[in-house]
Amino acid sequence: MENYKPRIADLILSRKLAGKGAVLIEGPKWCGKTTTAEQHAKSVIYMDDPKQINENLIRASLAPQELLEGETPRLLDEWQIFPQLWDTIRFEVDHRFGKGHFILTGSSVPVEENDEGIEGEEEKRGEDKKMRHTGTGRFGWVRMRPMALYESGDSNGAIAMKDLFNSPDVIYAKSQLSKEELAFVLCRGGWPGALGLERDIALDQAFDYVDSVAQKDMSRVVDKVRRNPERVRQLMRSYARHIASQATYETIAADMRANEPKGMDAETVSAYIEALRKLFVIEESKAWNPNLRSKTAIRTTNTRYYCDPSVGTASLGIGPGDLLSDFNTFGLHFEGLAIRDLRTYASALMGEVFHYRDSEGLECDAIVHLRDGRYGLIEIKIGGDSLVDDGARTLINLRDKIDLTKMKKPSFLMVLVGVGELAYRRRDGIYVVPIGCLKD
Repeated sequence: MENYKPRIADLILSRKLAGKGAVLIEGPKWCGKTTTAEQHAKSVIYMDDPKQINENLIRASLAPQELLEGETPRLLDEWQIFPQLWDTIRFEVDHRFGKGHFILTGSSVPVEENDEGIEGEEEKRGEDKKMRHTGTGRFGWVRMRPMALYESGDSNGAIAMKDLFNSPDVIYAKSQLSKEELAFVLCRGGWPGALGLERDIALDQAFDYVDSVAQKDMSRVVDKVRRNPERVRQLMRSYARHIASQATYETIAADMRANEPKGMDAETVSAYIEALRKLFVIEESKAWNPNLRSKTAIRTTNTRYYCDPSVGTASLGIGPGDLLSDFNTFGLHFEGLAIRDLRTYASALMGEVFHYRDSEGLECDAIVHLRDGRYGLIEIKIGGDSLVDDGARTLINLRDKIDLTKMKKPSFLMVLVGVGELAYRRRDGIYVVPIGCLKD
């Protein structure tokens, strides 16, 4: 494709194709999975092509091997429409020489063939059906998200996170991202289709995404359970009101009863959130469990985030002007943006992002933990000297709790800010980095 700018996922996909027979790219729709996969594929079949979908269904049922014929790597786009293909691909990988035969893309967890769905608002209970074989050893996985700020060109990338793991004595860079621009890119989101458009039109992308999730995807794509679109919107609004928190399902249910025309019980909230997870609309942050010097109990509830901060603002019906007039709300949704970017950058380093919270009330927004055991502690603040100082105290308190006889010391401590011009190292050794300077 002309003018295609490689993304971090391209590097990960190339590495996975070199080591596995098939690679599955998962993530929310509209984030660029197909476009990225097309750059690496030698042949393609679009499983959801309206002109071919009936024929593809017949072939998938009667002669699935035919769908796999073509020059490799062969891309099977939106493969989950025909989940029976999984075992066919696994078998084919087992019986072909070499690596990198197939690329699969999917915007939802697949529905099994015998999932018939049910009418009304009641949800299916119990565990999801499992595919007949996990694909261990044959398949690699790539998680794609909407673009991070460096990928969309909104960060200058002057500070590389990989360099921070080397604990540099000095860092220095300038961010050109003003608070007005930050509010805009937050509400625009990292959707590739929104880039380069007039501002008002670009902001429509997230609202259209929420409409699609509520109107179609939550019923037709996930599990064939019919859900009222307005109730989906109500749940998404309530979830957005609890962004960057460890709110329980009961807390969200109580919020809905207080603020929405129709409430839900906690069990139904859980089912709706699970459906949003299957669509990759929600990506929550798991708890980090370090070795501590004390016997402090670590809280394990996930922190609530959308895959992109624009989903939260669009669910609430707010825009850049609303954020600029309410810095508390701005800060919460900025945290969602920062987590999205940190996850993307960490994936390039073969790392993951966690959060920390203990029974004594100490919280840390993000811990980037690499495969080799190195890790960095990060507090996320919208900006301002007092908030940076607060974040620094939190980082020092957590660092001092870690039992360094049982695990490595943190490679770095960083306060990641939204509104701030300079990236620098404080006298206490803590880095202060504007998100408009950061890259992988």
